[in-house]
Amino acid sequence: MAEPKRLYQKVGAQLKTLLASGQYAVGSRLPPERDIAELLGVSRVVIREALVMLEVEDILEVRRGSGVYVLRLPSQDSSRQSDYQPFGDDVGPFEMLQARQLLESQVAAFAATQVNKSDIAEMRQALAHERQSLEAGLTDYDGDEKFHLLIARATQNALLEEMVYTLWLRRQSSPMWQKLHTHIVGQDYRLKWLEDHHGILMALQQRDPKKARQAMWQHLENVKQTLLTLSDSEDPGFDGYLFTSIPAVINE
Repeated sequence: MAEPKRLYQKVGAQLKTLLASGQYAVGSRLPPERDIAELLGVSRVVIREALVMLEVEDILEVRRGSGVYVLRLPSQDSSRQSDYQPFGDDVGPFEMLQARQLLESQVAAFAATQVNKSDIAEMRQALAHERQSLEAGLTDYDGDEKFHLLIARATQNALLEEMVYTLWLRRQSSPMWQKLHTHIVGQDYRLKWLEDHHGILMALQQRDPKKARQAMWQHLENVKQTLLTLSDSEDPGFDGYLFTSIPAVINE
């Protein structure tokens, strides 16, 4: 059995041990996230990721507005003790957002120094596609993804473009990311993200690296907070953080 590598995986293993002890019966409701976080000494976001992992494994069920319930006990079905092997290479959705925030904010800053008129025109087309998709009620992220990849391409650095593309690939193939999104209803929040994209485009058009870095950082901060709020089954007003965000622009 593979050793868990990430904190949420270790917490998930602790939760499995707790469930296997028989403290919670099948069908019972777990304590609130806040209480579990205090018990295990980790942040609520790490607990959120651990719960999503166990939901992917069909051990828990998150019911929006109700709580987290036990579907089965890990010891009940030894043939399904997947633990970390099927999803061992997966990363938590908020860990993924953290990586994107750190990388793409710097990529946007560099792109602002390299971008040309052709790049800007393609980005505008991507945002137009994104708006058309939203107005048509489509749920794809094609325009969103293309906009971010075009920014990476504007750096004229193939390795940076590949790094950003790899993060998007991991997002698309992540069982945990997909499971998180099953708890999100509606798409109104994406209109705000589209506004963020226009702010990033404006900074790039102005060839302002600091403004572009800040705009991208804030956009992904908004994405993180939106997902935290919309995916919380217990407290829609929760505004916890995976880490203390470092300002994208530091006064020198």
